[in-house]
Parts: sequence; structure tokens; C-alpha cells
Amino acid sequence: MLATCSSAALQGIDAALVHVEVNAGETGDPKLFLVGLPDAAVKESGDRVYAALHNSGFWAPYSRTTVNLAPGDLRKEGPIYDLPIALGILVATGQLKTEQLGDWLIAGELSLSGATRPIRGALAMARLARRLGKRGLLLPAVSADEASLVEGVEVCVVDSLDRAKRFLGGELQLIPLAPGAARLRATPPPAESVVDFSEIKGQQALRRAVEVAVAGSHNLLMIGPPGSGKSMVAKRIPSVMPAPMLDEQLEILGIHSAAGRTISGEMVWGIRPFRGPHHTISDIGLLGGGTIPGPGEISLAHHGVLFLDELPEFKRSALEVLRQPLEDGEVSISRSAGKITLPSAFMLVAAMNPCPCGYLGDKKHACRCMPAQIQRYRSRISGPLLDRIDIHIDAPALSLTELRSEKAGETSAAIRTRAHAARTRQQERFTGTKVTANARMTHAQIRRHCPIDSMLGDLLQQAMEQLSLSARAYDRILKVARTIADLAGRDRIEAPHLLEAIQYRSLDRTLFY
Repeated sequence: MLATCSSAALQGIDAALVHVEVNAGETGDPKLFLVGLPDAAVKESGDRVYAALHNSGFWAPYSRTTVNLAPGDLRKEGPIYDLPIALGILVATGQLKTEQLGDWLIAGELSLSGATRPIRGALAMARLARRLGKRGLLLPAVSADEASLVEGVEVCVVDSLDRAKRFLGGELQLIPLAPGAARLRATPPPAESVVDFSEIKGQQALRRAVEVAVAGSHNLLMIGPPGSGKSMVAKRIPSVMPAPMLDEQLEILGIHSAAGRTISGEMVWGIRPFRGPHHTISDIGLLGGGTIPGPGEISLAHHGVLFLDELPEFKRSALEVLRQPLEDGEVSISRSAGKITLPSAFMLVAAMNPCPCGYLGDKKHACRCMPAQIQRYRSRISGPLLDRIDIHIDAPALSLTELRSEKAGETSAAIRTRAHAARTRQQERFTGTKVTANARMTHAQIRRHCPIDSMLGDLLQQAMEQLSLSARAYDRILKVARTIADLAGRDRIEAPHLLEAIQYRSLDRTLFY
């Protein structure tokens, strides 16, 4: 007897429909045969499913049984097909009689006892079920709670194979979860995840640069000796960023769900993501990929912060793959299994020492580096990558007086309020477009929203010639100047705004050329 139910396969951060076809009662060896490009985890489903059937009070087929995961040219991975395969076997062997198996999209891993375990990508599966017009989804508890954030589709919790069988057989009623978007809006971040800028001593210029960067979602490079607080500042940047809007939070959740971070509880709700990979990370780990392409660090930092500490220590090839994502806000990955495009609209925050020993220009420590060593160290960062970093700021070492000071710095809430006001101006400016911040302006939008008079034009030209800046740096100076004007509540870019934006590019020549 043939039974068919619907499940899904993850393709990046999206889900594709998979038909799970189970045919029992065939002539041949009494074994379970899985076909349809399954990976090792899928092939092991047979052992888990048979044990779950026996321990749930059902019997496994005593004949050859074939399970086909269609379409056959789409690679399947993970244990998410355990539950649909088990239900298909129950229907194919006559232990479950139901007419509604095809109405639901079903996914879930089974333990040997028959209990369900959460799976990756529940949010993508909910969007797929809504698009296909399915009645709803049958998912394990943690995954169901995540899928309920998608409105317009029913999500029911099945915590065991037995409950799923009794529900489909009409012996049990399951109440769909209430749509979870309202819960997502109201979920405050946990107290232990909150750090504050008031803990930062001194560094007024760096504080100002961070405020400008956050207000316009600009990329930031901090240069200073060891112990100057670069990493401490970077980890507090999410605390001054405006809280993600509902659609942004759903995008963030979709990416982290596909990566399995929602299952392990690693994701913190209510604040923007912060990713700080080690400098030994591979190109694929940073960009994303794999046999079936999945999100990397730059996609996990979408709508948040990607912090690269000790920037010159990263592999040159890893740094160069950042070019397209920094420019386009998305990354395209091609593999033998297919091509996917992943969102990667992140704010890059990088930190580095001025030289290999870290003390070039420091008043208290003598630099031990030779000029050739310093040049080799700095040349690890290419000019094209540096052009894509809008703000370069010096982070000098603090004096003992500053370290001992009991005076608290400005709080994250105060900085966030000003940044939020600037972001609100930008959202009004870009109404009806996909752009939400000044850093994402297109060339045409720069010309429309960043006009400067002839005097400011001459000033900018002089700076470009003296610092040997590229055409890309010209546009980025205008974007930063527009953000500074937004922070000041001005409709047009004025001389102080442009001068401040230019001084954020002054390190181009003195450090790198």
C-alpha cells in the first residue's frame, strides 16, 4: 500500500517541498530502503523509526518497504524526515486510517522512545506551508513555537509519534498555537545579555564615531594599541543600536533557525545579533557554504554587527570575500547542489593594532617594529576592502587618571535615543524603497539626498586629492556626512558635517598608503 505525506528540505534559509512516499508490502527482503539523495543522517532514519514504532506500541512492516523522498534531484539532509516516514509507514500498513495526511506539512526527529525532537528551519517551513496553501504544520514543541511566528497558517505541537497518529486518526484534538508575532514584539532581552556604554572610560572621539556609525549603519575600523578598549567598545555596539523591527526580527530568526541556533538556545531575543569569529576562520565559515549551502558568519550577523578583531590576522582570501556582501547586502553562493542568495546586510566593526607589536605612536611604550614589518602588516588589508569601511578612528591607550575616574560615561540609552531619531529621519527619507539607512544608499540616492554647494565641493575635492582617495571613498564620505547632518537634525549637509566625515577617512594615507 502506498502512502504520501509532505515535508520540506532546507535550501539556504528557504524551504523546498519534499514528498515522502512510503510503499509497504513489496516482494523481497524485509528491509527499509531509502531513496531520493539522502545523506547519512537521513539513511539512519530507518533504525530510529523502527525503534520508535515498536516502543510506541505499533509494529514495523515485515516486508520490503521503499521510502522515496521526492524530488530525487534535491539532496536531503538531517533527521527531519523521521516523523513523516513513521506516519507514512503507519498509513501504508493500515495502522492509521486518515484522509488528512496530505493537508499538513510534517517534520520532526524521533527518539527511540517515539518522542519528538526539534528540527532546524521551522520558520522557513511555515512560510512554505502558507505559500502552498497547506492547512498547517505538525512539529515538535520548540520548532512549533518558532513556526507560529508566521501568521496565516496553523501550527500544532506533536510531542510524540503516538499523539501525531491519534490526531491524524481523529482520536485526539490539538489546539493550534496562537500566532507568535505579538509575543516576539513583547519579548525583552534577558538582563544578563545587556552591557552598557557607561562602562567605557574616556574615548570620547571613539564614542562619537560609534554613534555616527550606528546612526547610519556605517562600517567602522578602530585602530589602537592593546588594552585600549577596542573589543569592549565593539561588544557594546548592539546596546546602542535601535531595536530590530518585527520584519527585521523575523529575518534574523529565519537565518538563525536555518543554522540551528534557535534549537540550542544560543539566540538572544530583542537585540541585534553580534558575531565575533576568530581570525582563523575559513572562507566558507565566514561566507557560508557547504555541500548544501547554508548561512555563514556574515549572514548570521544580518541586521546586526560582524566584529573582526585583529583584522590583519585574518586570511587575505577570507577578507576579500567580504567585498560583495559589504557592497550589496547579500551574498550569492554556488555549489554543485545549487545556487542560493543569502542576506548579509550587516554592520562591519573591525579592530587592529597600528603595527605588529601594537605600540606604534604610543607615548608610554616604544615600538620595536622595523618599517618593513609595519608595511607588511598594514598591507594585509587591501585598498578595495578599506574603501568599503566608512569610518576609521583612532583608539588611543587610556591614562591612569582616566582609568581611575569614578565618573560614569554616557549610557547606551542616551546614545540609542539619538541614533534612533536619526534612523527615523532616514526611514522617512527612503519611504517606498528597500533602503533603510544612509549606508545602503544607491548612487542615484546619494545624488538626490546628499547635495553640496560649490564651496563644499571644492573642499571635498581638495581632501580627495591630498588623501589620494578613490571614487568609492567619495560616495562614502557623502553618506557619512548625511548621517552626521541627520544626528544634528539638519536637512542639508553643512561644512562641519562634511569636515567631520572627511577626518574619518584621514587614516587612509597615514596608515595604509
